[in-house]
Amino acid sequence: MLAYTIRRLLLIVPTIWAIITVNFFIVQAAPGGPVDQAIARMQGVVSMGVTGANDDLGAPAQGTRASRGLDPQIISQIEAQFGFDRPMHERYFDMLLDYALLDFGDSLFKANSVTGLIVDRLPVSISLGLWSTLIIYLVSIPLGIRKAVRHHSQFDIWTSWVIVIGNAIPGFLFAILLIIVFAGGSYLDWFPLRGLVSDNFSELSFGGKLADYFWHLTLPITALVISGFATLTMLTKNSFLDEINKQYVMTARAKGASEKRVLYKHVFRNAMLIIIAGFPATFISMFFTGSLLIEVIFSLEGLGLLGYEAIVQRDYPVMFGTLYMFGLLGLLIGIVSDLAYTWVDPRIDFESR
Repeated sequence: MLAYTIRRLLLIVPTIWAIITVNFFIVQAAPGGPVDQAIARMQGVVSMGVTGANDDLGAPAQGTRASRGLDPQIISQIEAQFGFDRPMHERYFDMLLDYALLDFGDSLFKANSVTGLIVDRLPVSISLGLWSTLIIYLVSIPLGIRKAVRHHSQFDIWTSWVIVIGNAIPGFLFAILLIIVFAGGSYLDWFPLRGLVSDNFSELSFGGKLADYFWHLTLPITALVISGFATLTMLTKNSFLDEINKQYVMTARAKGASEKRVLYKHVFRNAMLIIIAGFPATFISMFFTGSLLIEVIFSLEGLGLLGYEAIVQRDYPVMFGTLYMFGLLGLLIGIVSDLAYTWVDPRIDFESR
């Protein structure tokens, strides 16, 4: 297993290179780059990355600049400011060299380095992704197992209704409902509406800091959990139902094994494989993309919002920096998922594959 893990770790390098390379050339070919954004901002054509009626940023760069009648010297200065006065291949190889040294450069529109921006946004993303994923798995797996064991019972029926309702309500809509009811919208004012901690957080005791931290996270995590646990619960139930009806389970029961031993000694390992297989995608979704609207609604500045702002503003260093982080984390979690396969079911041996 050690040799397999080393091979997978070594494969991270060419995989990340391929991701960055493909996206680099796709982004370079897209209209409305940083230079056009800067020119449009100077002329008041664009606000918050949204083009005006003439769609100046959607046209090819040279045509839009000529139609604006700007001084070519000013355009040259802006191109030099953003590094676009050099050929594309030079910028590409410089980027690869910097990324090999873990130097992601500086943001084009924010007064900070890309690394600084990512570090500043990490606490929010880690808080939302870690706690929501942990709660979802701690609730969904036991609930799915119980529903499978008590299939067609009253418990299975009413919990299925709860799951259907939870699955039908989008997370961002449930977040708005929570704000209206519990965050001073129209009824109760129990929870704060914005931020990860209070303004006086540094003055609180350790217990006070912990309570304040979870006080701010209660509503956003609840919104993420409600929208995320339904699918995993039904996946767990169906996986266990499929295994419970197989021949080896009937054989174990015929030999006198208890239901608890049959469920957790035989069924659990086989049924959990599909759950583990979906863990990387679930974690990445909760950690970044799934929390974007939640971050916006609760005024939390995380990596999801940072990546979205970079795309809208064509902030290339931030775009590629966050893409690098997303890709690297996804590949590492994939390796952890494979290791979990062998832990759950020792019969799986990746060395022979």
